[in-house]
Amino acid sequence: MAEASNAEKTEPASQRRLDQARKDGDIPRSREVATFAVLMTAGAGLWMMGGGLVSKLSAVLERGLSLDREQVYNPAVLMERVTGDVGAVLLACLPLAAAVMLVMLAAPMLIGGWNFSAKAFLPNFGKMNPIRGIGNMVSTNALVELLKAVAKTLLVGAVAWFVVMSNKDAVIGLAAEPFGTAAPHLGSIIAKAFLTMVGALGAIAILDGPYQIWHYANKLKMTRQEVIQESKESDGNPQIKGKIRQLQREAARKRMMANVPNADVVVTNPTHFAVALKYGEGQRGAPRVVAKGTDEVAARIREIAKENKVTLLEAPALARALYKHTDIDDEIPEALYSAVAEVLAYVYQLRAYSKGSTDQYPDRPNKLPVPPEMDPFNPASQNPGQDANPGNPH
Repeated sequence: MAEASNAEKTEPASQRRLDQARKDGDIPRSREVATFAVLMTAGAGLWMMGGGLVSKLSAVLERGLSLDREQVYNPAVLMERVTGDVGAVLLACLPLAAAVMLVMLAAPMLIGGWNFSAKAFLPNFGKMNPIRGIGNMVSTNALVELLKAVAKTLLVGAVAWFVVMSNKDAVIGLAAEPFGTAAPHLGSIIAKAFLTMVGALGAIAILDGPYQIWHYANKLKMTRQEVIQESKESDGNPQIKGKIRQLQREAARKRMMANVPNADVVVTNPTHFAVALKYGEGQRGAPRVVAKGTDEVAARIREIAKENKVTLLEAPALARALYKHTDIDDEIPEALYSAVAEVLAYVYQLRAYSKGSTDQYPDRPNKLPVPPEMDPFNPASQNPGQDANPGNPH
């Protein structure tokens, strides 16, 4: 069977595959729905306009069969008469033809919508493959089309027989009616019979529409491998993307490490956290975080700071708070202004002592004012409503 290869296609078609199929001119279509819509419009038009249309056409026919001497012997006058009669016929049929044409253009919107694809006009030599043609002949879709054809034949044939038999007396009675009355009556009978038989096709159309949508979706299903391959083509290979992200992180880390030699101080935990701060003279705003890291990154920050004689200060709570609540190039939080101010004051005093501007070695700051809720290791940061002092029942 031609569809045997679809057994492993279990994934629904992606939007990319649907767009590509539409671009190639492959969209769901139901000939039964379109045919039913057009024929029903024609039948309804005949039902509503049939009497007047037959009367107008009968009048044109009657005029066409009566010729005067001038029309017989003057071809120019005859052609003018014929042209007028043809125009009258076209004008009489115009409303019905316009309605049918409008529905014919709108019918594709019911299933699949309008679509124009230049690729559909290109020759496809694959369709000339006899093996593929034989496969299509014994496919499930071919079987469905055969069943539809048989069903339409039986259904329309049965309805036509019923219509003919139910209107037998009326058709025979037309012979006894005057022509002026019989013509509209005949048009009414034909329109009624036409609508009844077309209505029978509606049952086929109701079943065929959903089937064509299902068949189209099933035809475009994808295997798991196709989904993975398309994802790689659309979003990039995950391994390559991971490598790119790794390179980006390494580049960002190198840029961060390049800022450490210019820092004023590196606040440490002392081993697990390290945060480098910078506050230049004349700088507006608060001090900024120029580098931060944990474990191996923190060790590298401390190593670079020692190599470039940047002050290292052990302040575990402050280091943890800065790491938790800031990103690279962020200003420090307002809640840490006082603690960082004491640190920078110590750094400036230490520089003055190193230059010999003062004989007094500065005291290392202790018990920096870090709010308990800023320290991620402090229980108060996990339960802000709880008092930082566990001994206080309030």
